[in-house]
Amino acid sequence: MSTFLERATSNSRAQLAATAIASGAVVAGAILGYQHLQDQKRASELKESIPGGSDGERLTAFGGSSKKDKEDLRNEQLARRAQSGDYDDELILEQLARNRVFLGPEGLDKLRDAFVVVVGCGGVGSHCTVALARSGVARIRLVDFDQVTLSSLNRHAVATLADVGIPKVQCLKRRLLAVTPWVRFDLRLEKYWDQAADRLLEPWEGTGRKPDFVVDAIDNIDTKVSLLKYCHDHGLHVVSAMGAGCKSDPTRMMVGDISTTTDDGLSRATRRRLKLRGITQGIPTVFSTEKTGDGKAELLPLPEDEFQKGPVGDLGVLPDFRVRILPVLGYPSDYAQVKGRDKMYEGILAAVQGGEEKILRHMTGGDVSITLGLKTPVTVSDLAFLVEDIYKGRSAITGLPNRLTLMRWRKPTESTLLRIGEGASEQKSSNLKLSDLVCMTKEEATRHDKEVLRGDKSVEEVYDSATIAKVEKLLKETAVYEKYR
Repeated sequence: MSTFLERATSNSRAQLAATAIASGAVVAGAILGYQHLQDQKRASELKESIPGGSDGERLTAFGGSSKKDKEDLRNEQLARRAQSGDYDDELILEQLARNRVFLGPEGLDKLRDAFVVVVGCGGVGSHCTVALARSGVARIRLVDFDQVTLSSLNRHAVATLADVGIPKVQCLKRRLLAVTPWVRFDLRLEKYWDQAADRLLEPWEGTGRKPDFVVDAIDNIDTKVSLLKYCHDHGLHVVSAMGAGCKSDPTRMMVGDISTTTDDGLSRATRRRLKLRGITQGIPTVFSTEKTGDGKAELLPLPEDEFQKGPVGDLGVLPDFRVRILPVLGYPSDYAQVKGRDKMYEGILAAVQGGEEKILRHMTGGDVSITLGLKTPVTVSDLAFLVEDIYKGRSAITGLPNRLTLMRWRKPTESTLLRIGEGASEQKSSNLKLSDLVCMTKEEATRHDKEVLRGDKSVEEVYDSATIAKVEKLLKETAVYEKYR
């Protein structure tokens, strides 16, 4: 070893290489250090350029106000009095008078005694929090790791320019104390995640009171699914907000179980991941059935020329600020659709039932009695899942979105009848599975029934190879999710 070192040190090339490496390391360190100092300088200059408030107010490391103004201090003093009981209850009831008329005295008392957790305090969560506080909810826990940015101001319920840079949970408390000083806020400045779930959703301190409701206002799919599963498994009431990006028709807003959500990418992804975890229903959601189409805005990625300007992280106003890549608002242009599709699903259910009866009569030589009391093991929810999630609201044959229905793809090779019991207690049902059904227009279904299901042709004789491959792929996808329904 010593011999090697002696030769290396005596070798001029080795010495030059070592010197070059050492010099390069020093130069690189100097450059990185200079860049860091320049970033700090630019951030400092930007902060200093923002006019300060009274008494030489400046910004903290978060970019938020380091000193509270007189109004904030007065609101906090009033809130301390109200929460300690030094606040006339008649004043609160007067402020909530219209709520009391609408809800009734008992309903208002329940709200005033409630404990609600809001996870996610952005565009959805902030408006929800404001509504809860103004409605009389007395204990609200806010969970969010993010800060108010300039781009937040187009949708946040209460944030102002003065709030840019401070945590969203702090912003909500700061503004709502001026409106409802008796409300107690428990702020959790952190991201919801599995390991923190027990703590973030724990009972209210000193009372042992579990949350009466949890509001899921998260826009991250992994975190959303994690929260919903935790609430489902622990028996916590939860309501989940689905996606509304580029949607602008308020008449299309729906409230329903997670199993009934349609026309929304976030709800579709959430529903599928929950199914993989064994959860298919039991979670109330708020979602929009508005579809994209001609004249509708769509979410677009950041233009390539913006990426050419440098790393995305450098595009923020201040270091470590999140960059908003996707737009939030959508604008309609001559776009309108009929609200809801319940009647369509009910019609499809009737068509599927009728189709099973026709097949069974055809296989038994026209015996009508065989189909009396026949039941089909599918629901409206099942069919909505197929049409919207698997077939995306279009025929698998031609892609047409009009007059849709569902029917068997292949002709059964054996009886479809399942019988249990005898006599008056006999139960008759079809062996139909969701993965047997394909979406078509009614005209296509009529031909398919005549030529394939009750005819002598196979699907290979009626359709081209591309169509068959497409349908078979969709049927396999259906089979994967069918076991979780």
